[in-house]
This record gives sequence, C-alpha cells and structure tokens, in this order.
Amino acid sequence: MAFRRGETEGASVILGSATPSLESYCAAKAGRIKLFELNKRAGGAELPTVHIIDLRDELKKRNMSIFSRKLRELMNDRLSKNEQIMLFINRRGLSGFVNCRSCGNVIKCPHCDVSLNLHNNGKLVCHYCGYEQPMVSACPKCGSPYIKSFGTGTQKVEELIKKEFPTATVLRMDADTTKNKDSYDEILSKFSNHEADILVGTQMIVKGHDFHKVTLVGILLADMSLYTSDYRSAEVTYQLLSQAAGRAGRGEARGDVVIQTYNPEHYAITASAVHDYKSFYDEEIGFRKLMNYPPSWNMLKIMLMSEDEGALLRETDRVKQSLETYIETLKDRESKALSGTIKLFGPSQAGIYKLNDIYRMVFYIKSDDYRKLVLIKDELGEKQVREKAVSMQFDFNPQ
Repeated sequence: MAFRRGETEGASVILGSATPSLESYCAAKAGRIKLFELNKRAGGAELPTVHIIDLRDELKKRNMSIFSRKLRELMNDRLSKNEQIMLFINRRGLSGFVNCRSCGNVIKCPHCDVSLNLHNNGKLVCHYCGYEQPMVSACPKCGSPYIKSFGTGTQKVEELIKKEFPTATVLRMDADTTKNKDSYDEILSKFSNHEADILVGTQMIVKGHDFHKVTLVGILLADMSLYTSDYRSAEVTYQLLSQAAGRAGRGEARGDVVIQTYNPEHYAITASAVHDYKSFYDEEIGFRKLMNYPPSWNMLKIMLMSEDEGALLRETDRVKQSLETYIETLKDRESKALSGTIKLFGPSQAGIYKLNDIYRMVFYIKSDDYRKLVLIKDELGEKQVREKAVSMQFDFNPQ
C-alpha cells in the first residue's frame, strides 16, 4: 500500500527497521529498492552483552525455576543498583492450558478450536474470541478431580517475581492489563518514571520503547515463537529477540540480555545474540529457497469460511476441482510471456479450524510466476462460491 501511494503521489517511500522482513531485504539486495544501513546505535550507546542460557543444563543442575541462575544473579545485581529490568514472555495468562491427568482431556473453548488459558482471577479465558468460564474442579469429560494447569504466562511470571524478589515493584503489560483506553500509556509512564523496578509482558513491551534506566532484559523462553505452524517462525523469533535485546542499555550504562532457550544452536537465536541480521538472512533465505517459500517463490492462500460445516466441506470439494482444472489449463497454455511452475497444497483445516463458531478450510498455491497466482484468484473470484453460507478470502504471500 505504501509503495502504491508513493507511486501515485510521486513520493519516496522509506522502510525503516532494525529487523527488516526477508522480502524487503531481498528486494534491496536485488537492487529493486535502495539499501541504507545504520551501523551504530543512536546516541552512541554500546550494544548490550547477550548471554544464551541452555535450559537443559539448568535442569541438569536441578534448577527448576523459570529464572536461570545467570538471570537471577543479574536481576539481584540490577535491583541492588536501583536499575530497571524488563522480562519478556510471549504468552499472557497464568498458564498455557488446563488438562485432566486421568483421561488427558484438555479444556477447550466451545467456540474456537483452542485450549482455554487459566488467569489469576480463577477464570478460563479464550485468547481468540474472549469467551470466559470459571475454572473447573472436575474433568467435564470423565469427572476426574485431577485437573491441572500447565505452562507459564505473564501472570504466573509476575507471581514468581513477587515471590523470589519480594522487595521489587512489578508492572505487567499484556492484553489483560491494557484493556482500558489509557492503561497502555499509564503503565509505560509509570515504568518510565521508575515507579517500578521490573516490567514483565508480552511482545508489546519490546517494540521501540526507550527506557534509559533499563540495563537488563530477560527473554524467559525464546522457543515459544520458534515452533509455531508458520514458515516465518524463525524470522519472527529473530525479530522478537533482536527487538527485546534492543531495550537494554540505551542510556549511559551498558546493558545485559539473557536469552533462555532449549535450542541454543538455532541460527535465529545465535544470530540475534550477536546482532547479525546478515548471517540470519543467509540461513533463512536458503531455507525459503529449498522449500519454495516467499520471497523465493510466491504463495496464494485461499480460505473458505462458514458457520455451516457441511456447506463448507461441500464448497471446499467444488473449489478443489475448479483449482485442479484451471491449473491444468494454465499449464497447457504456457508461453514465454507466462511460464513457471504451480504447486497446489490442500485443502486442509486451518491452523485453528473453528474460530468464534466459524469453520475454516485453506488451500495454498505456490508459483515462481506471481501472475499465475493472480489469474487463479481472478478465476475463482469471478465464479464466486455457490454455497450462500460460505465466504472466500484470498491472501498473497500471507504474513
């Protein structure tokens, strides 16, 4: 959109980021856009020292805490010096999911195909549609009383900080604490004025904030974003870790960053630790080329959605037949002006099949010729869906 606006207005478009997307950096390397690099921090501040902690070793040393020995040592040091700390975990709530230890049933949202998260107000909450219900005392499937919460969220981290560092003042920033209109600014203002020693939160705390008294950033579990069902998971992880690390030592005192992980050898983690975007790019672009993912190839995502599951499945079958027929037609009329390979994947259930009472099926189509994907989209768009209860959505090179 920015490029199109710049084209119509005759304006220059500047993309600014410490962690550019692979697409924009690839375009810059190919000469389609100009590349300007800033190799020093604003104000001349030094980059922080980064410590990668292998959580497997912590377990071997019988440290069962969410805080590694190194992180605990540095937190005590900063608190004694009256300096500030930021702790990042990419999950809100008290726990990740609630599970029955007798039958293995996980308590799920009735409207979405996801587990409910336990919050410290005693409620189970869906982080997608907002559905809430009280915590259960017995398994709704088998009646067993052996119900337990697993995983760690921001609320749990806040509780553990207060227990382990009782003299420290803690603020929490996540979707729960920023529901009100002015709460986001209020939390940041309090932390900026040093009304708290520690700020714990989700990714909203790592994006661009400039706190000069923050000299320690702890990333409690770097692997959380690394193993999502998304081909960009390594890129997202590198961006989050680099942005989080960039919050430390922005003033006169040099900062420290502690990255806790079960996979310390992964290139997204090792590259972020030394602030080396180029080495990360070289590794990641190799993976994208091998798997025919953007920006090496282009990809079209087609999503079909309906509250009527039967209608959705019927329309999905029809769309599959239309796609297979039209793709064969394109292959038959290949010419010098329109060439390239097309690969169809699907249909399959979306990552979250049922979301807010709506069922979703997806197709993915890859091609090294973007124009072919546009033709496929136009062909399906003209025919539209036959089932009135079903809607269709197109997304090119989905984020």
